[in-house]
Amino acid sequence: MAITQNNLNDILNNKGNVVSSSGDKIGSAEQFYVDDASGAISWVSVTTGLFGTSESFVPLDNATVQGNDVVVPYTKDQVKDAPRVNTGGGALDENEQDELYRHYGITTGGSYDTTTTGGNFDTTDVDTSRGAGHDTSGPNTDSAMTRSEERVNVGTRSTETGRARLRKYIVTENVTETVPVSHEEVHLEREPITDANVGDALRGGDLTEEEHEVTLHAERPVVEKETVPVERVRLDKDTVTENETVSTDVRKEEIELDTDGDINRTRGNGAL
Repeated sequence: MAITQNNLNDILNNKGNVVSSSGDKIGSAEQFYVDDASGAISWVSVTTGLFGTSESFVPLDNATVQGNDVVVPYTKDQVKDAPRVNTGGGALDENEQDELYRHYGITTGGSYDTTTTGGNFDTTDVDTSRGAGHDTSGPNTDSAMTRSEERVNVGTRSTETGRARLRKYIVTENVTETVPVSHEEVHLEREPITDANVGDALRGGDLTEEEHEVTLHAERPVVEKETVPVERVRLDKDTVTENETVSTDVRKEEIELDTDGDINRTRGNGAL
């Protein structure tokens, strides 16, 4: 459904949003701007940013209405990065229009040609009422003035702060162990001649030369190594909650009484 004069009040009164064609919420629809010459609804201002502190302008070419939302053929980042224009509630001049057209890739000579649409886009032809007293200077207010102030909504979001990884490497260290070893030593044993061994002693020649050999043995330390598993190591995460203080500036409206002439000021319920 295309945007018409009849559904602007519904969008504004129900605090409608501006969304992209993919369904992403871009921001809140604040004001609609009308071509002075043709009466066409040509622009919408959108509040963006963490606390809705930034305002961007979006052309309504090929925009549609779904419920109380305005669907535009642009991405959220494209709208947020649009040139900042401070109209002060007034009209868009031609230079501001041209800068916005270039950002959104709209060439002059098309449906937004300033030579055929009348040049300036203003909000004065749009009924922007959102209840009595909402606009302190518009045509739809009563005798009361609404005082507004900014409120801070603080939340959290998850961001990547670093990465941890397990890395295995090899180190060499010296290990000293004590092991007992034995060896054989040779020594002489002399036996006197007795009746028991005289036969062995007289066996052989009277005088001869000969030798007798004995093999000696000794133990030597032997080192063998084997690889065995000793433990398993893994990474785990703990969530630690701590308090962090944030600060920002908020604006609020103050109302004071300004009188001309000799006027008595009375004090009543909620008097200034």
